[in-house]
Amino acid sequence: MAKTKELSKDTRNKIVDLHQAGKTESAIGKQLGVKQSTVGAIIRKWKTYKTTDNLPRSGAPRKISPRGVKMITRTVSKNPRTTWGDLVNDLQRAGTKVTKATISNTLRRQGLKSCSARRVPLLKPVHVRARLKFAREHLDDTEEDWENVIWSDETKIELFGKNSTCRVWRRKNAELHPKNTIPTVKHGGGNIMLWGCFSAKGPGRLIRVKERMNGAMYHEILSKNLLPSARALKMKCGWVFQHDNDPKHTTRATKKWLRKKHFKVLEWPSQSPDLNPIENLWRELKIRVAQRQPQNITALEEICMEEWAKLPATVCKNLVATYRKRLTSVIANKGYITKY
Repeated sequence: MAKTKELSKDTRNKIVDLHQAGKTESAIGKQLGVKQSTVGAIIRKWKTYKTTDNLPRSGAPRKISPRGVKMITRTVSKNPRTTWGDLVNDLQRAGTKVTKATISNTLRRQGLKSCSARRVPLLKPVHVRARLKFAREHLDDTEEDWENVIWSDETKIELFGKNSTCRVWRRKNAELHPKNTIPTVKHGGGNIMLWGCFSAKGPGRLIRVKERMNGAMYHEILSKNLLPSARALKMKCGWVFQHDNDPKHTTRATKKWLRKKHFKVLEWPSQSPDLNPIENLWRELKIRVAQRQPQNITALEEICMEEWAKLPATVCKNLVATYRKRLTSVIANKGYITKY
């Protein structure tokens, strides 16, 4: 039987007040919408203990002493990669024998739970300093400043890869029914490489990179797609171009072409995908593509182009409008990777 919700202290006090006023348990229950048995139990408790507060409940004492709790909490705080087995052994040496489940429940009460460590870009001290410098220098930039930026990047989308998670409603022992599974093949069944850009006004051009990209190819992509994207997005005069520090992006030919066109390029800290809002658009694109379940590379490319064109301009605008939050997160995290 499911547990009923505990009555509030105010309701319990009302029950006692009505009882003192001479009302019967049945009348009190009907007036307050409470079972008569519950009313009677509260009145008997008040008569015995002169209070409606919850009394101390009985139960087995904690197997891990307060000192033991502090010890294991301190251990995992210093080294989050400590295993349950290590903690069991530490407590056993201290004279306390417990199971892994007991340790897990104890740490949960302290606000700690075991989770899979996230994979993030490797940040060396030079990267951390550069990220902090970038965040502090641009923290006071206005929303209008960020609206004048064209963000760009490349991404790979696999045909049967893990582009998104998918939840299904199923019955017990039906996890392997074809309707409840996602088919996979080795190496993702093939993939395509895409280059795209966007601004606060919406998505720019998206193209497929059919060969292994090098500096010359990247230079050609920019010359054929960057300016048309800027015109289509109706960027203001003096707009700024953003790309990361991939070696393909920083070749002499590309830099020369950008200078010749008098483009302003945003100085970018390396190893900072969380600072590029286009990563959020890539994630949204991959989810949309996975939902349509393309069956071959040709269909994959067509669906990518269709779904990219459908991305709402409001999503793009919101990503840029909240850009200052990314900068404050970098500063708050002392230059390390943020949730973005």
